[in-house]
Amino acid sequence: MTTDVWLPFEAHEIQGLPGAADAGLTYRYWDGGPEFPADPADCVFYVVPYMKGTETAVRPLSAMTSVRVVQTLTAGIDHVEPGIKFLAPGVELCNARGVHEASTAELALTLVLASLRGIPRFVEGQRQEEWRAGFYPALADKSVLIVGYGSIGSAIEDRLTPFECARVARVARSARATERGPVHPLAELPSLLPQADVVILSTPLTEATRGLVGADFLARMKDGALLVNVARGSVVDTKALLAELESGRITAALDVTDPEPLPAGHPLWHAPGALVSPHVGGSSSAFLPRAKRLLAAQLTKHVAGQPLDNVVLTTGS
Repeated sequence: MTTDVWLPFEAHEIQGLPGAADAGLTYRYWDGGPEFPADPADCVFYVVPYMKGTETAVRPLSAMTSVRVVQTLTAGIDHVEPGIKFLAPGVELCNARGVHEASTAELALTLVLASLRGIPRFVEGQRQEEWRAGFYPALADKSVLIVGYGSIGSAIEDRLTPFECARVARVARSARATERGPVHPLAELPSLLPQADVVILSTPLTEATRGLVGADFLARMKDGALLVNVARGSVVDTKALLAELESGRITAALDVTDPEPLPAGHPLWHAPGALVSPHVGGSSSAFLPRAKRLLAAQLTKHVAGQPLDNVVLTTGS
């Protein structure tokens, strides 16, 4: 009987993890290094190394013939999707809902405020010893549109609440009602975009959202609007965005880009009105404690034979 659990952290670092002897498990540490910690065929629960890319994430999957659970430490699962074809029927793929909401929402708000209030201009002014005073936009009284209203989108709205926005509109794959107000379906985006001063992207990368923010989407944004992307780089058509930025009609704050990492010499680095951060939405001090709590909870349920949280798909179903 196979009992291996592959973890990207040492087991002794995870408080609340089921004891190996009591649970009948063998914990193996693997954070994406060139050598596997054991035979992948003996792994029953695979926790994907964090932020190590698709090649690393899927490398052991074809040999994991006994795996029953694949647990990511990211909100999205696009980096493991190419390996799903190798998995036997009945394998549960779980995401990290609950781990990244605080950190990503915090960065989204940071990017909004930094862009509106001219922080990049001030940083450059400090380097040049220039006092760049002026009258800058505030977030107060702005209309904000959140595209992708899952747990991260909701957390973003939590942090917008004290800033006296004129309106927050919400868009998701399908319409629904929330305590804060309606969530509009993607089909209504064309009518919502012209009303928004700030558009925040927090949608997962799917076939429906890949390239969603193309020339037509961007053309519908109002003059002077700010686009903030904390989703995935491929949600935005980079060429179309560059055309709008170079015209000066809109501005953008991007934690994710396409391509990524953004290579030296790429025009996005120096595009007017662009603020770029290096995909650090989830990479903060908030990550580790929440990730470890998730793994302890998931493995406790796994050992007890209870339904797991955050199951986004089951193979063969």
